[in-house]
Amino acid sequence: SQPMKVKGHGQAKVLNTAELQRLFTEGFTNPRDRALFGICLFTGCRISEALALEVTDIKGGTLTFRKSTTKGKLKTRQVTITDSLKPFLDNYQPKRQIGDAGFLFPGKQAWRHLSRYTADKLLRAGCSRIGVEGVSTHSFRRTALTQMSDASIPFRVIAEVSGHHNLTQLHAYLEVKPEQVKGAIASLSHLSYIKKSRFPDLDLPDPSKNSPDYHRNPD
Repeated sequence: SQPMKVKGHGQAKVLNTAELQRLFTEGFTNPRDRALFGICLFTGCRISEALALEVTDIKGGTLTFRKSTTKGKLKTRQVTITDSLKPFLDNYQPKRQIGDAGFLFPGKQAWRHLSRYTADKLLRAGCSRIGVEGVSTHSFRRTALTQMSDASIPFRVIAEVSGHHNLTQLHAYLEVKPEQVKGAIASLSHLSYIKKSRFPDLDLPDPSKNSPDYHRNPD
């Protein structure tokens, strides 16, 4: 089945703070799920990149997304493990199996990592517990990148974190809220204070001076 999307749009839902809090406390019921989706949220990575992480990719306070696991396999990137993410990782210990490949999120078969299908199922179950709809595994990435944009982080810096090589693609990712559009229009209001004196070529009569020209019909 297809991931849930926001009605009428092919974009995954952006989660607000209250929804995230409930999802990570009541929705996800074990340390593995919190660690997996916590990585997606606090690094802005793709779900496929999080699932492909190996235990050795966590080192010295950073997470390394190896080039071979990233989209397009173009560039390895390192992301700092923040204070918000650290507890999720500290509380999670992957179950080791004989012959496993060292994945941070091992699947049922020792040599494979958890599948995207399973991750999607885990997320659906978590959202269902708290009654939130429209969420897909992409929601954490969209939420993270939108939050950075709202905090006025420059696009080129967000792209460095997200691994986007095309700013147009990044723009399409970000949610623009109706109140932001309203605010953008409202920011133009100061233009109404442009003084007439800036347009000396326009002969605009001033009614406050009871100018006879003010009452005269225009030519």
